[in-house]
Amino acid sequence: MPLIDYSFLAKILPKAKINKGFRKTKKSYLKRVRLATSLFFFGMGFCFSTWASRIPDIKSILQLSEAELGTMLFALPIGQLIAMPFTGKIVTKYGSRNISILGLFLYAFCLIFIGLASQTWHLAIGLLLFGFFCNFCNIAVNAQGVYTQQLFDKPIIGSFHGSWSLAGFFGALVGLLMLTFEWTPFQHFTVAFGLVVIILLTNYKYLIIAKSKPEEEKSSYSFWKNPDKTLLWLGVICFCGMASEGIMFDWSGVYFKEIVKAPGALVVLGYTTFMISMASGRFLSDILVAKYGGKKVLIISGLIISTGLYMAVLLPYLIPCMIAFMLVGFGVSNVVPIIFNVAGNNENVPTGIALTIVTSISFLGFLIGPPLIGFIAELTSLEYSFAVIGVFGVFISILVSRLKIFK
Repeated sequence: MPLIDYSFLAKILPKAKINKGFRKTKKSYLKRVRLATSLFFFGMGFCFSTWASRIPDIKSILQLSEAELGTMLFALPIGQLIAMPFTGKIVTKYGSRNISILGLFLYAFCLIFIGLASQTWHLAIGLLLFGFFCNFCNIAVNAQGVYTQQLFDKPIIGSFHGSWSLAGFFGALVGLLMLTFEWTPFQHFTVAFGLVVIILLTNYKYLIIAKSKPEEEKSSYSFWKNPDKTLLWLGVICFCGMASEGIMFDWSGVYFKEIVKAPGALVVLGYTTFMISMASGRFLSDILVAKYGGKKVLIISGLIISTGLYMAVLLPYLIPCMIAFMLVGFGVSNVVPIIFNVAGNNENVPTGIALTIVTSISFLGFLIGPPLIGFIAELTSLEYSFAVIGVFGVFISILVSRLKIFK
């Protein structure tokens, strides 16, 4: 676990407050540090939800079929795969604080490029860059979440992921507003970029400065040469959860438009109810784990994910599908916070490396799941593709029940 340089607290606190007594100001200041970390998670989630909210429109503008959209969506995981081999090293060398700032800025800037796409290859390049900087942002900001957790006695890491989910809900509302005023994706994405810049300018100085321990800097551990099986299975579990989450982001609007036949702006209801449920579940995650234990919560969450997806397939109507997507949202809400926390406390692998491994594997599920849906839907139907992904929830429950690391 990297050492936190607590001197950054004094650098940001006004000197007058320090002279009056650091202890009196420490609690309120730590809340500000927590808020800054939460807002970086929020900004990261807002970028992705902004893109996701306009997928149906971009699909129509470029006249893409399900398979063509699925092909375009593959550019996201390809971008992440390109960045994956050296993301951890860059974050370790330059610090998660610096990479969080630069990564979030470039992640948001890519939205403008995507909004300008008038040809399929434009969209492919935009999504490739979007996935590339997404990986840097994801690793660095999650590392900030782990370091911020060290400053508090109670569990708070679930609330950070809750902020990411809350951003998805906010992004959906902004998307609905933009659709109401008939703004183009480019206009919408430009506004979103401006909002992210405001978050950066008002919060970057509150991020934690962390220095790697000497033994971690000298560590020659390589997952590819000597893979830790526990981290591998944690990544697979999270892969299943984030694949289920990813299809809700990218395909919920399409599902409500083409299968549920929701009229007009009501196509965003599935996505919105999913995000409300997931955000609420993540803010409750710390409480549930403290009361029932991570193992029970994960097993039940997996079953809830499958139940929600199969309900959407069997009852493709407005109200039942809203309830179904809410179940999926609550089910996936607990997977990421619990898995990341377990991975961060791995005793055999340095925390930064462990987090990079699990995050990279799991986020591939978030990015690969949506294009997989497109190909399955093209061969069969969109309902059948949702049923296939529904198996992932059962996998989560089975794998968690068999791993000894969970208590």
